Amino acid sequence: MQVNKINLALGLVAASMALPMVAFAAADQEAAIKDPNNWAFPRGNYSNHGYSNLAQINKGNVKNLKAAWTFATGVNRGHEGSPVVVGNMMYVHTAFPNNVYALDLSDNQKIVWSYFPKQDPSVQAVMCCDVVNRGLGFGDGKIFLQQNDGMLVALDAKTGDKVWEVKNLDPKVGATNTNAPHVIKDKVLTGCSGAEFGVRCFFVAYNIKDGSLAWKAYSLGPDSEALIGPDFNKDNPQYSALSVYQDVNGGNKEGGSFKKIPNDQLKVGEKELGTRTWLKPQAVKDGWQHGGGAVWGWWPYDPKTNLVYYGTANPSVWNPDVRPGDNKWSMTIFARDLDTGMAKWGMQMTPHDEWDYDGINEVILFDKGGKTYAWHHDRNGFIYTWQANNGNLVSAQKVHPFVNWASDVDLKTGVPNKDSRYSTHQDYNAKGICPAALGTKDQQPAAYSPKTGLMYTPLNHVCMSYEPVESKYVAGQPWVGATLTMFAGPDGVMGGFGAYEPMTNKKVWYNKEKFSAWGGALTTAGDLVFYGTLDRWFKAVDSQTGKELWKFQVGSGVIGNAFTYGNKGKQYVGVYSGIGGWAGVAMNLGMTKDTDALGAAGGYKELTKYNAAPGGGALNVFAL
Repeated sequence: MQVNKINLALGLVAASMALPMVAFAAADQEAAIKDPNNWAFPRGNYSNHGYSNLAQINKGNVKNLKAAWTFATGVNRGHEGSPVVVGNMMYVHTAFPNNVYALDLSDNQKIVWSYFPKQDPSVQAVMCCDVVNRGLGFGDGKIFLQQNDGMLVALDAKTGDKVWEVKNLDPKVGATNTNAPHVIKDKVLTGCSGAEFGVRCFFVAYNIKDGSLAWKAYSLGPDSEALIGPDFNKDNPQYSALSVYQDVNGGNKEGGSFKKIPNDQLKVGEKELGTRTWLKPQAVKDGWQHGGGAVWGWWPYDPKTNLVYYGTANPSVWNPDVRPGDNKWSMTIFARDLDTGMAKWGMQMTPHDEWDYDGINEVILFDKGGKTYAWHHDRNGFIYTWQANNGNLVSAQKVHPFVNWASDVDLKTGVPNKDSRYSTHQDYNAKGICPAALGTKDQQPAAYSPKTGLMYTPLNHVCMSYEPVESKYVAGQPWVGATLTMFAGPDGVMGGFGAYEPMTNKKVWYNKEKFSAWGGALTTAGDLVFYGTLDRWFKAVDSQTGKELWKFQVGSGVIGNAFTYGNKGKQYVGVYSGIGGWAGVAMNLGMTKDTDALGAAGGYKELTKYNAAPGGGALNVFAL
């Protein structure tokens, strides 16, 4: 007899409501995550592994993988993230206007219900890098949608009826949302986009029952608003340094104006760094009050310590000369208490960012030797590993030798040793900077296999020229202040995919790709890694060697995350197609000038010659 797992899971919620501990509010989700037939969390489990214990599809038979079914979303823009699968139900999302479909997997993917948000079309104009949405959340008998217009919506998982909604932000000032809501215990976590519009962003938790505010932590500003208390960075006070780089020659455009201060001269353990490291702004509006620090990645949770981990994005504006100082706490990995939002530790990876190296990429938790570690492939081209409970930095290595803006990272302070030849300044065109602003990895999440102990990460292999220009802040208007061009890196390709040992972050194997591997990775107990590329390929490779074992050409470029589920004893693997995001938005909008789409139009112009196809959203599912 086929068990309707979603009804069983939803029943757990009713039972949990009688218990005194609110921590069990999402008991249905916790139960669903334990069953490998489900995909109930944005990256599969709380640790962000992007891993499945399903092994029916394995490296011995993956060559026999065939298309099982498809679903057209009806939206012709970039499709990121992956569906949610719980029992016999799959919940599918789209790019703007963020439609949601509930499909019955036991009845030929019949549409059980659908939800069509009524969003103002003008929201699209204030979305930096395509009108993407990165997925849905599940828990407490609800499906959670974070709409692009800032509305966080809770829908009844059985009927699609709206249970509650809350306004998270205001698009009129350039603030939007692209992230998947993350349901953890009795909280729904969401973020904020809009650094390219001068928005001061935040990480926020709402109570799962009614959408009331639990806590809100700003990326920048006073400690009281960033939820930074007296115990912050207790084990690593050097991360809370008042000054890391000092302006030594008044902005010499040829040589770089900032000099790293020696470790023994740093003023460590300081407070109020979210304001004090934004020095001498041209006006108040150019400082931390409109300082960016977007939050839109995938966020893991460690039940042992009750900490949730995430990264903050670039400081506003892209012209670094108008915001002297380290610009904390942009470009930072934070660990926060889930219940209170208070920051346990935080390390800024790119102080005084000069290249738009957002720090939002996902954190992945893994265990080794009885300890839990936090791993992060940053857009700045370095891979970091910390001890998760206290932030001790274990390793920081270049993901590829072509990274040139810094020589290495100081393991004591986490501060990069910048190469002044690639520093950027207003009205000076700095050339040959590697990586480009979209980083060695952008939104596409890496994956971890507990079976091999390796991390598997998609790669961008792109460099750039970068010229900051004068730009004034106007609410609701783009505030970038830089002109970019992008081009392939020294290997002559624009992408790759690699496996890394996470304690040393040394490469185990690396495959070149003609274009960026912009799709999120999936690892399985079948010794496979799946990922997608901008030129329409969905691939499976051997997790130990990287050898390509299977590929299928889908209808449009892949920027979605591979996922897997089981139904009626059969394993399926799937991925969204629909090119877009920063790399593909120019193709969708017909942009042809090299500097269009913040440089992506020129960098990826060859995509039109490689059957990338404009974004036509679809879900592609495969089985043996």
